[in-house]
Amino acid sequence: MVKFRSGVAWRDVPGRYGSWRSLHTHFRRWAANGTFTPMLQAAQARADAAEDIDWLLSVDSAIVRAHQHAAGTRKGGGGRSADRGAG
Repeated sequence: MVKFRSGVAWRDVPGRYGSWRSLHTHFRRWAANGTFTPMLQAAQARADAAEDIDWLLSVDSAIVRAHQHAAGTRKGGGGRSADRGAG
């Protein structure tokens, strides 16, 4: 939890938790085999039951990008697609 709460690099996790290499190995193994899923679900269920959690979803539109074909299209139908239909 220290890693996620503080955002530190693996090498900066306090020594009382053991070697950062073993922590990283365990974390990767547990993430891959689904160990964290029931833990997260249990924490969410407890928080939801205590009404300590708001189920609000926020999407940052700054990262939304247009499809590659949407860029550079001429307005008024003067592009190549208009020429294809004339054949």
